[in-house]
Amino acid sequence: MKINFFKLGQTLIDEDDKVGLIPSITNLSELNDWEHENIIEGRRWALNNRILNHYEIFDVDFLLLLHKKMFGKVWKWAGELRRSDKNIGCDYTQIRVELKKLCDDAKYWQANNIYSIAQIALIFHHKLVKIHLFANGNGRHARLVCDCIIKKFSTAKNEIKKINWRTNEIDSIEELRKKYIEALRKADKGDYQELFQMFLRD
Repeated sequence: MKINFFKLGQTLIDEDDKVGLIPSITNLSELNDWEHENIIEGRRWALNNRILNHYEIFDVDFLLLLHKKMFGKVWKWAGELRRSDKNIGCDYTQIRVELKKLCDDAKYWQANNIYSIAQIALIFHHKLVKIHLFANGNGRHARLVCDCIIKKFSTAKNEIKKINWRTNEIDSIEELRKKYIEALRKADKGDYQELFQMFLRD
């Protein structure tokens, strides 16, 4: 089984949310396997050129549909905005408002060349994590959205085509995850330089 190191230490799943499990799962290893296979299917769907040409990425409906494609065989609530507050994220009643604002901002950044496509992708990814749309799977969803943005918009401008989430010569999974979290926390304060340095190297 491929280990997803970003899953370590993720937000705990509420007891109410566990009721939404579709398969009969008895331990975390089985959950990892089910989610991993579903995410592979979701990623294959999302990065298909026909899909990318058909959908607007900076759109609330697309972002919800993508989560459903990634987790819909595991969780009944896949693709639905969370309905309770967590130890991270905005007030759950404001998620749709904040998400719409983020989509509008990203459209403006892209249309007016405020940032490079790769920078827009990483900023959008960070803000999705910060809003924390779903009960589970937010980081994995945000990283796939980032990959979708780069593939959809960077080809014509000959920019970076893919972000390697295991990049920058860090040997251990634990160290990489620690630096990733530190970069996200700095981004929370408006400083994106560490996030850019980690993932936008040539």
